This record gives sequence, structure tokens and C-alpha cells, in this order.
Amino acid sequence: MLQLNHITIYHRKDDRTLIRDFSFTPHEGEKAAFIGEEGNGKSTLLALIHDPSLIESYADVTGSISKGGCITGYLPQQLPAEYADMTFWEFLYSADDLSSSPDGPSIPLVNRLAAEFGLSERITNDEIPLGKMSGGEKIKVQLIRILSGEPDVLLLDEPSNDLDLGTLVWLEEFIRETPKTVLYISHDEVLLENTADCIVHIEQIMRRTEPKVTVSRTGYAEYVERRTGMLEKSEVIANKEKAELDKKMERYRKIYDRVRVAQRNNSRQDPATGRLLKKKMHSVKSMGRRFEKEKENLAKKIDSEEAIMIDFPEISVPHGKVILDLNLPVLYTGGNEHPEKDAEILAENLRFTLYGGDKLVITGRNGCGKTTLMREIARRLLPRTDLHTVYMPQHYEDEMPQEKTPVEYLSETGDRSEDIRHRTYLGSIKFTAAEMEHPIASLSGGQRAKLYFLKMILSGADTLLLDEPTRNLSPMSNPVIRRILQNYGGTVIAVSHDRKFIDEVAETEYQMD
Repeated sequence: MLQLNHITIYHRKDDRTLIRDFSFTPHEGEKAAFIGEEGNGKSTLLALIHDPSLIESYADVTGSISKGGCITGYLPQQLPAEYADMTFWEFLYSADDLSSSPDGPSIPLVNRLAAEFGLSERITNDEIPLGKMSGGEKIKVQLIRILSGEPDVLLLDEPSNDLDLGTLVWLEEFIRETPKTVLYISHDEVLLENTADCIVHIEQIMRRTEPKVTVSRTGYAEYVERRTGMLEKSEVIANKEKAELDKKMERYRKIYDRVRVAQRNNSRQDPATGRLLKKKMHSVKSMGRRFEKEKENLAKKIDSEEAIMIDFPEISVPHGKVILDLNLPVLYTGGNEHPEKDAEILAENLRFTLYGGDKLVITGRNGCGKTTLMREIARRLLPRTDLHTVYMPQHYEDEMPQEKTPVEYLSETGDRSEDIRHRTYLGSIKFTAAEMEHPIASLSGGQRAKLYFLKMILSGADTLLLDEPTRNLSPMSNPVIRRILQNYGGTVIAVSHDRKFIDEVAETEYQMD
């Protein structure tokens, strides 16, 4: 049986404690989802459970983990680059830590799993390397490698990233139906709602200086509903008590001012009145001290780490303005600007028209050309002078200068007033003062995503091109981003597999085959 006993994790680079004195024993067959804002230590905790050496380069740990003979199978957040050129069987038999079986995987078991997972023969016949596989195919191949070691506990770090809708449904069924215990991280709220029966919420409260972990053996939707109700109730109570104390303090100040004026106006020829006023002032000051104690004991709003992001400025695009009139008879791999002679056709007969303020989400299976289409759209819209278009590519990290700090990245003029304003914005989206000075390369994927969003918001763009914008954001941040985009007055063209994003942001869905 897996047991975590009084685990404390200290991040040396950030000089902060990610998790303090955390104990947890998952039930057999339990599906426990680790949630929380970006950079809070979810991936670090998952890696620690599997193999402490994975985090020893940047974190110090106290406490103990007892596995009691159980075997863990670990799916990292990203497939390590050294496996990209390996084919299916090369990968399964490679000397790495993705399998717990010392003798390598059982061929009959692998064949059975490949059939159950619906892997094509081009993969099982070693016709393509892992680097050329779709996101869903990579996940399935890694899961086969893990499962061939017959682990008791699966540790899955964001397995839903880069999956199309069909594979997301498959993954949900796999997590829900496997008899194994599963500890996992996911940003997909629908997947969480459909699979989790235990929520482990990892937070950083008090301006991200104090770690907090909440374990709730409920479903995700129930946990969010309970938490929202609890936060709202605490706010109502705190606001009511503060309003009542404010009234008392106002009455106190009026009495204090009257007595002070009377003392000032009292003639020395009336010492008796002076003594009475002095006694009265003593009583009034005593009242003030009581109110100050009441202030210290006021009910406080529950300290929590709720996601936040500033809104776009008020932007309006004429609804009759044609933003994009797309008519592509064919879409080639690599794009249509300079197609190679042997370029394959990804899609045909792509046609739609977008007007000012429209919100379109492009969907479809992995590999059908959604990202290529988005690049083609960006090639057409970015040069236009009648629009202010910004583009968030799927791998937006490549567009960010990794050596710069968040403050430097946002800077346009370098003025001190601008610097102060940008630090305020970064603080409002839960960046600590230390993180504002870290290079972008050291930030988590979610922090980089929020920083990129902030840059877009400050740009005042009227047209947004977003390729998988929520893929690195936590389930606590995603509702905030959806609300901002719902209220955005400009035009949105997005690629997404996020079912809540599609339902809540898209006015039109364009599905590619």
C-alpha cells in the first residue's frame, strides 16, 4: 500500500516550500486528481512518489514514502526528447524507467494492450518513430510500456495534453475503468468531472508564501461547488462583521471629536467641568481600544489561491466588417505559401467567413491540419493594417525570450512607471516578487501561458488567434480565461479540444475531418 507520511518539499531555486507536512494514503482503485494553480508542486509531488531522484536537482524533501511492495508506473508530462527517433518496439525495450519489469515487456501483453488501445499496424510494425506520432498515439504507447510492467499505481502527469476529443473520451474510459489506483494531474475539467473520486488540491496561500493541501474524497464538480459556497459564505460573514464594526468606529470617532472639542473650549475657570471631560475622554479611549480588539478578531475571508486575470480593455470591431473570407481548395502540410513538391494534402474545401466580433473554434482529430490552418490564417491576418492581430501558437514558449524576466518581457518603454504597473499586473495574476525576477525559462508551463495572455491583453489587440490556449492552464485558471474571452469584444479564432472552452466561448464550431 502506498503511503505518504509528513511530506515537506522545499524548492531551492524559488526559496519556498511547495508542500508542508502532507500525509496521504490513496484507497485501492481510487482515482485521485491533483489540482491547483501553476507552479505549486503537483508535478514535483508526482515525480517524487515514483522516484525521488527525479527532483533531487532542485528540491529538498523530508518525510517518507512507503510503497509496501507496490509498483508505480509513471507517465511524465512530456515524452523525453531522446525517445523521439525510436519506433514502438525500440521504445518498449529501451533501457529507461518507464517500465518496472526487469525482463522487459511481455509480448502477448503488449499485443493485447495495443489491440485494446486501437493502435494502428503502422505503429506496431515499427513504421513510424514516436516523434511522428500524434499526441494520442504517444500517450497510448507510453501507457502500454508502463502497463507492461504491471504496476499497482499509475502516476499520470497531464495525460490529457495534446489529445483530440476522441482520444480524450478514450482516456476518460481508461482511467475510470482500470482497477488500478490512479494519481493524476489534468487541466481538462470535463475529464476531472468524469473520472475523479478524490481531489487533492495543492495551493499557495498568503500571497504564495504558505502551502496548503486539501484532500476531499468527492467528485470534482462537487468539490468545486462546495469550495465556491464556502468561499462565498466566508466573504459574506466577513463583510457583514466589517460593516458593523465600521458603524461602531464611526460613532466612536464622532464622540471622540465632540469630547476633544469640549476639552479645548473648556475654560480653566471651570476645573470641575475639565475633570469630567478628562474622565469622559478616558472612557472614550477605552471604547476605542475595545473596537481595535474587535477588529483583530473579525472573521476573515478564507485565504485561498483563486485564479485571476485582468480583463481586455473595451474593444469593439464593427460586426459587418469582414475579418476573414477563407476559401482554400486544398491545405498542404507545411502550409500553402511555399508548398514542397511532395507535400501531402491535409484537408480540402476549407471555406468560412468571419465578421467582427465572431468567435470561432476549429476542432478535429489530431493530424487533420488544424495548426497548419491556423498558421495559414495568421499569415493572412497579421500583416493587415486595419486589424491589430495577435497570435498565440501552440508552442508559444518558442516565441518568448527565455532569458528575459516577466517584467522585461512585458516592457515596451522601460519607464519606471511602466515597470511598476507591470509588476502590479503580475502580482494580480499571482506571480511572486521572486518569480517576476526569474527568467521565463524557469517558469512553469501554466505561468508562461498566463504571462503570454497578459502580454496579449496589454497589447489592445482586436483579433486573437489562439492555438490550444488552455492546454497548460490549471482547471482553476481555465474558467477565468473562458470568462474573459466570452466578454472580449473583438474577434476570436481558436483551435481547441477543451470541451468547456468549445461550449462556453465558441459561437461557431468549424470541424475539420
